[in-house]
Amino acid sequence: MNTVINATLNPLVGMLRRSGLLTRDLDYHAVRASMVIIFLFFGYQKWFEYEAQVLIPYISNGPLIWWMYPVFGIRGASWFLGVAEWTFGALLFAGFWDKRLGILGAAGSVVTFIMTVTIIPFMPDGWAASAGGFPAMTGNIPFLMKDVVLLAASIYLLKQDVARIGQRSDEAAAVPTAAGERKFAGGVARSTGLPTF
Repeated sequence: MNTVINATLNPLVGMLRRSGLLTRDLDYHAVRASMVIIFLFFGYQKWFEYEAQVLIPYISNGPLIWWMYPVFGIRGASWFLGVAEWTFGALLFAGFWDKRLGILGAAGSVVTFIMTVTIIPFMPDGWAASAGGFPAMTGNIPFLMKDVVLLAASIYLLKQDVARIGQRSDEAAAVPTAAGERKFAGGVARSTGLPTF
């Protein structure tokens, strides 16, 4: 069985490695671009009455967002979410060039999807009784389940941007000295050829 798998995968893996696609941050940029697109489209919907009505069961049952209706009303809560989503999308987009702005966008994205994922246990009639209940999803739960993946993507972007800012700070703090050494504020370290974080 291993021979068949290796014979099938080895040419594909070799082709992908030679193409360079997997060594140039393709995953990082693809995740960032997809999150920007998601926030653009989701934010756009929030400006219309039909979406304000669709949001009622989600906001009403959200343990972290229920307060929006008493504060903003039905349309105001939808507009508030639209502004927040466009803001986070714009910050994520700016993160292509400035990782500091990317960190703000990713942090906002993490908060957004924590708020929506926490609705899942509180959504009424979310599990199909005819199929034995949990984990048979029904109603609004399947729509919310995508937010688990979006939360993971947001955490990934936040981690990547923080690491890249940290790496730049470390590189800026390093002053080249003798061959193979770097002088840091705390002393001299031998270069290992590995990235510093």
